[in-house]
Amino acid sequence: MKLLKLVSVALALAAPIAMAQTSTWKSDPAHSEVDFTIKHLGISNVHGRFGHVDATIVYDEKDITKSTVNATIDVTGVETGESARNNHLKSDSFFDVAKYNSATFVSTGVTKGGAGLQIAGNLTLHGVTKPVVLDVEGPSAPIAGMDKKPHVGFSASTTLHRLDFSVGGGIPTSVVGDEVKLTIELDAAKQ
Repeated sequence: MKLLKLVSVALALAAPIAMAQTSTWKSDPAHSEVDFTIKHLGISNVHGRFGHVDATIVYDEKDITKSTVNATIDVTGVETGESARNNHLKSDSFFDVAKYNSATFVSTGVTKGGAGLQIAGNLTLHGVTKPVVLDVEGPSAPIAGMDKKPHVGFSASTTLHRLDFSVGGGIPTSVVGDEVKLTIELDAAKQ
């Protein structure tokens, strides 16, 4: 019985130390975005962006591979510089924002690779969930933001296939390419 109490006390004392190894960071909405590039007619690249991303990073300072990322991307704000194209992308022919107004990313693993990190996770877009891997540069060295909190930067990229997510299924790939390059720029503040 005394051994059980001793173990319980030791675990209770160790919990704050374990908690001190992680910190929570939230994306700065004014300085974070998700951009995309896709081929049109196989001859030109069309660029667009989802301006609002709400990401939470639980960062393990001792072992970055134990960190996690959860993000929600507002699909209703898709912007390509052409209002007619924006409206078409928001329609049920593509993103169907009336039914699927956001996309989510939930990490399943973080590994060190190359010059940065690889973050594996599940992306849910247009009601379809598929595994993706993000190639990540960062975190940058922290700097104090105007809010007096430490901020770090991340840049990530991946390539998706729109048809895997049933986006624009009625549009031939000769008109709108299947391969979509995503670039994520994240400014995250320590909470």
